[in-house]
Amino acid sequence: MARVIVGMSGGVDSSVAAYLLKAAGHEVIGVTLKNWETEEGNDSRIQDINDAKKIAEALGIQHIVLECAPDFRERVIQPFIKDYLSGLTPSPCTGCNRCLKWAKMLDTAKTMQAEYVATGHYAKVIRKENGRYTVQKADCEGKDQAYMLYRLSQEQLKATLMPLGKLSKDEVRRIAAEVGLPVAQKRDSQELCFVADGSYAEYIQEHTSLPVPGEGDFVDENGKVLGKHRGIIHYTVGQRKNLGLAMGHPVYVKEIRAGKNEVVIADEEALYQSEITCRDLNFMSIPDLPEGEELRAFVKIRYHHNGQYARITRTGADQLRLVFDEPVRAAAPGQSAVFYDADDCVIGGGVIE
Repeated sequence: MARVIVGMSGGVDSSVAAYLLKAAGHEVIGVTLKNWETEEGNDSRIQDINDAKKIAEALGIQHIVLECAPDFRERVIQPFIKDYLSGLTPSPCTGCNRCLKWAKMLDTAKTMQAEYVATGHYAKVIRKENGRYTVQKADCEGKDQAYMLYRLSQEQLKATLMPLGKLSKDEVRRIAAEVGLPVAQKRDSQELCFVADGSYAEYIQEHTSLPVPGEGDFVDENGKVLGKHRGIIHYTVGQRKNLGLAMGHPVYVKEIRAGKNEVVIADEEALYQSEITCRDLNFMSIPDLPEGEELRAFVKIRYHHNGQYARITRTGADQLRLVFDEPVRAAAPGQSAVFYDADDCVIGGGVIE
């Protein structure tokens, strides 16, 4: 049996992960990352820390709170804001997992002489026949979180346990209730952890000293002005609601041109494309894809995308071209494209250009 550092958010998933590992005989130490700064003690995220402490007490395990706010602000929040100001639609959780969550947990594991770290993610860590580690989709596809983990390194994966990979959410809640964990029916967190009310635009305006683009033009694909928008941070590719345009038929955001402060509007058909490129690559089940070589894989272009098969070709030192069998809808620059093999294991992924 091993000593394991478990990331505990105060929710039911990480609490059950800690319980299962202790029940299996491991020595479990709970760690909660405090990624925010607030003067209000009644903040809901303070309650999450209190919940994690209560779970640790109920399980009879040690619990540590790590102050990570400065690092979180530098590595997660600031890049998120800069991306939005540049007209992108970032996916900050994918980067946070590698550069903050796992980095902090593994540092703690080293200090505490623990062999593994663990989380309540719905996914599995797999070692392939070639010796490389990767993430495999969870058995419960509706809760699968493998997509969010594609940036993890081999060193991080090698030291990671994910006890919930074979369970459904209902099973996790049932286990929590059966063993008397007080968070058994706690509601799942929504949106980004640092945007409490889900309003990205308001959050950005309140938390940056950088210039925030103001009102600009809605234009069609030919550049014809259709109206005024509130600022590019209020929009993302594929958006239909809250545009404030009376066009007589449904229209969507096709593109955000930050340099011109323009939002391009088009019919839904224009959202579909057969080819995209990716940068900021990370590979899991294979060491790399040499330039000029290609592979065929199943690709998701966002977390809730059903996926589509594509031919993937290396086109540069940090660039891939993806050509899909069928056009994909609303591939938003800044989001991640994640590639899977026939065993539902992550091959790798990158940021959509």
